[in-house]
Amino acid sequence: GTRTPLLEPIIWSIVSSGADSPLRQNKLLVVTVATKETDGFRRFMRSAKHFNYTVEVLGAGEEWKGGDYMSAPGGGQKVRLLKAALEQMKTEDLIILFIDSYDVVFASGPKELLKKFQQAKHKVVFSSESLIWPDRHLEDKHPYVKEGNRFLGSGGFIGYLPNIKKMVADWTGEDNTSDQLFFTRTYIDSDKRKSINITLDTKCRLFQNLHGALDEVVLKFEEGRVRARNVLYDTLPVIIHGNGPTKLQINYLGNYIPNTWTFETGCTVCHENLRSLSEPEYPLVMIGIFIQQPTPFVTVFFERLLTLKYPKNRLNLFIYNQEAHHEPHVSTFLDKHGSLYQNVKSIGPDEEMDKCNEGLLQTATKGEIITRLFLTSSPIVAPMITRIGRLWSNFWGALSADGYYARSEDYVDIVQERRVGVWNVPYVSNVYLVKASLLRSELQEFDLFTSKILDPDMAFCHNVRRKGIFMYVTNQHTFGRILSTENYQTTHLHNDLWQIFENPVDWQERYIHENYTLIMKNKLIETPCPDVYWFPLFSDVACNHIVEEMENFGEWSGGANTDKRIQGGYENVPTIDIHMNQINYEKEWQKFLVEYVAPITEKMYPGYYTKCSTPLNFVVKYKPDEQPLLVPHHDASTFTINIALNRKDVDYQGGGCRFLRYNCSIQAPRKGWALMHPGRLTHYHEGLPTTAGVRYIAVSFVDP
Repeated sequence: GTRTPLLEPIIWSIVSSGADSPLRQNKLLVVTVATKETDGFRRFMRSAKHFNYTVEVLGAGEEWKGGDYMSAPGGGQKVRLLKAALEQMKTEDLIILFIDSYDVVFASGPKELLKKFQQAKHKVVFSSESLIWPDRHLEDKHPYVKEGNRFLGSGGFIGYLPNIKKMVADWTGEDNTSDQLFFTRTYIDSDKRKSINITLDTKCRLFQNLHGALDEVVLKFEEGRVRARNVLYDTLPVIIHGNGPTKLQINYLGNYIPNTWTFETGCTVCHENLRSLSEPEYPLVMIGIFIQQPTPFVTVFFERLLTLKYPKNRLNLFIYNQEAHHEPHVSTFLDKHGSLYQNVKSIGPDEEMDKCNEGLLQTATKGEIITRLFLTSSPIVAPMITRIGRLWSNFWGALSADGYYARSEDYVDIVQERRVGVWNVPYVSNVYLVKASLLRSELQEFDLFTSKILDPDMAFCHNVRRKGIFMYVTNQHTFGRILSTENYQTTHLHNDLWQIFENPVDWQERYIHENYTLIMKNKLIETPCPDVYWFPLFSDVACNHIVEEMENFGEWSGGANTDKRIQGGYENVPTIDIHMNQINYEKEWQKFLVEYVAPITEKMYPGYYTKCSTPLNFVVKYKPDEQPLLVPHHDASTFTINIALNRKDVDYQGGGCRFLRYNCSIQAPRKGWALMHPGRLTHYHEGLPTTAGVRYIAVSFVDP
């Protein structure tokens, strides 16, 4: 191995041979085995560098033959490499700390480590465990301890060079034999234990093995740093080891320890090793889009895909659509914009393809998503997206014993962005960025998403974790959100209109006028006539979709006085119209009135509060050769909403509304703007003649 000093170790100025004098830090050497640089190894080295440890790495580039000792005995290769390395070392007073690295982080520095080692009053100190492994038959041979863990853990020990040399001198095992069993047999042999002078760190003052101790370990936030505290023994271990099946727990602790994230500094690693992006060296990105069920706002997703701030000639698109309903949306996008991308592959509902992804990209994304994700150097990184008003997200902070969702202690704080950073998590889904080199190396298996017992997304994450590859989620920016696909019907022309309950934020962005939220702040409400208020309400898309939905339904009334659709069956001032309840839109329309009209009403008519119980909501069509106008009348309402759904001088000529009592007319209604006026008694009005084209308006008669 090669000795790799990370930073010059701190040299103590006190030099003394007294028994109780502090041990000098320049006499400490950390030795670890790492045959390849994994994400876990890089995390270990970062924590070592933070505390100025000097580390020697053994076995770099070797093939690992030590077995999968997470589930079966193994690890003998580590002892072979250590024994060979120790033979080259001659400094008698050198102190060796031999630890694993892939699942280890330092929580404190050499000064504290050496002080606690010295206080142990032995030449070799091993980490301890509450569970015996791999041979339970040796339990009775272990010395009893007054307090603490009784059994040895081979994943970490510290001692003087001559004593450790003596301890490993008898090693003759194969690479795949058990290092744990070898050191255990040495420890339970009373003669060897005494001659080498071995003890255990029974109360986890130096080493904390997590296996069998998860309930004992909590995070302890100090000023600008984070420790792990063993609450059973009230100790602060220097080294934290996720031994055995506790890899997810060490990943969780490693999100904080030693200073990855603190309350004072926030994320300290988020700006490390950032990748620079500049033309023309933008990496080539393959975007895979999987549509596997009817999904709202697919057209909006494609609009946002088009506005991604990333060179389109460096983007490949792969679209896998299993849903016939969305085929027009996909084909329209590709027909208009497919040529902008470097390469496009689309598979439709009638084509066969093995399931190779966990599913639907149910997300609305922001323009900078790719570049922001690319800046991180993480192998797999997901932008955090959440479901509005819920704690649902596209990541899990922990797993249950059977591999399903469990809530980590910090999950809510991350989702609600009270803690912001880049988080190592056990599960991501829906949208994530993967290094292509991973798919050509560790993750090249075709059955990456396949499992007999797990869903494809869970199978993918399971296989990634099994390879020791870290998955991250970042909540440093607002990237988008998860859509609800519950109750999404495809029986209408524009089904997204019905999403006001399930996806209210997306519905508002799509259908409410862009200036609506500025109405009060910027005083956008106009008063063209006394007690008549005019304000922006619907977007152009909303107007178009409502008109197209009505025309698609097509069952316009004849404009006669007899009308079976209304109570009493008689309309005094009839129009050619379609009622909202005829297209099953009454419930959604009332929700719209409550959310977007009632607040304006309460501002403009102080003291008046409404639940928008509406006897009548409908869309009226005016045509010169059918019904060009409406005679003077009062509305059967407390107040009326009248929304222009198309544009004068573009879609029609003439039209407008005149209030006779005030001799006041609005002759150029603005598309998407609403007129609000009292219905009964004061505002006698008429619809002015439409002289050409077709004019559409949406009308609501509102009572308390």
